Amino acid sequence: MIKKDNFFKNFFISSKIYNQNIKKTKNIFFSFKEDFKNGEIPFLESYTKDYKFEFSNKILQKYSKYKNIVVFGMGGSILGTKSIYSFLKKKIKKQVFFFDNLDINLNSKYKSIKNLKNSCFIVVSKSGNTLETITNLGTIFSKNLLKNRLIIITELKDSSLMNIALRYNAEIIEHKDFIGGRYSVLSETSMFPAALMGLSLKEFKNLKILIKNKNFVSSLIQNVASIYTLYKKKINNSVLLNYDSSLNDMGYWYQQLTAESLGKRGKGINPFLSFAPKDHHSLLQLYLDGPRDKFFTFFNSKTKEKKIKISKNIILNNMNFLKKKNLESIIEAQCRATKTIFKLKKIPFRQITFNKKNEKELGTIFTFFVLETILLSRLLGVNPFDQPSVEAVKIQTKKILGLKFSKNYF
Repeated sequence: MIKKDNFFKNFFISSKIYNQNIKKTKNIFFSFKEDFKNGEIPFLESYTKDYKFEFSNKILQKYSKYKNIVVFGMGGSILGTKSIYSFLKKKIKKQVFFFDNLDINLNSKYKSIKNLKNSCFIVVSKSGNTLETITNLGTIFSKNLLKNRLIIITELKDSSLMNIALRYNAEIIEHKDFIGGRYSVLSETSMFPAALMGLSLKEFKNLKILIKNKNFVSSLIQNVASIYTLYKKKINNSVLLNYDSSLNDMGYWYQQLTAESLGKRGKGINPFLSFAPKDHHSLLQLYLDGPRDKFFTFFNSKTKEKKIKISKNIILNNMNFLKKKNLESIIEAQCRATKTIFKLKKIPFRQITFNKKNEKELGTIFTFFVLETILLSRLLGVNPFDQPSVEAVKIQTKKILGLKFSKNYF
């Protein structure tokens, strides 16, 4: 899946600048490896097989009996779990429902959740005070509904969620304070729900192996150096062009990771999601003939599943080329056609293709994008682990609602 040829190349006017950035990125990567080895990036331990979870097999057995899982969270507290569920849905036998936004038009969903039997409820908030998460929980809350079925993943400190957990005897799983939400995908935040889905947690975690893999490291360095070179040329809009809808939620995870980690002090990469081939009929004209301020990531999958055939009864005259074709081959042709034109027009892009669609592949791309973000942050000179400007909006919201507030409330 991660191959050197998948990534940017031959799109730079000055190879000298690119080569300089390759050297700079290599130095930063080796510096990063030392920091990781010395334990200076503690959240990355959750990306290794050695990481010890704050939940036991006994807790897993207790909640694995439920057929439905309802997850409440915002941003990094839930996007990783959504990515995992969408990506691996065909091997998951349970239904999972997500509440990850405030929406006054979700009355029917709230009612259906209240009527769900055989369900457990997972609430995730690092701080334990996330306004939207608590609001959504309040919309379905009843003692009988949540009794013995509520799991709260949060820091072990005084907070609204901790108080709820203690009052209603909920299961409490610690959210480590050194793991930020958008980096928490391979920690308790997403791995506990993944375990309830019946997935193999160890298969997701291969950081130590990957950073010793020459092909992976070479691709990572080339990729980061390429993006940095494009950024210096004012090409800083990253469009994820997705040809497989099961990868949509992964796109949203990538979007948050990139935007919230790098968008600081007037710097950053602007991540946009685009869904193909639908967007061929709305945005492709802009991509091909608009301002040259974008680079692209093509996402697609190759599966061995039964192909969806096109009925021969509707294939007439000028559509004869569709004979004996299936839906998957048509989408693949559209993807290949777009890449061909991008090459002709020298529009920078990379291609990431999923071949097996299993835990290991997904864990690899999670790890790749996290490392990409860390290395880019060092090149840009920004802190990838905070989000200071977001706090101002949270505080202002509480002011408007007329509540007491403090800098560290959320």
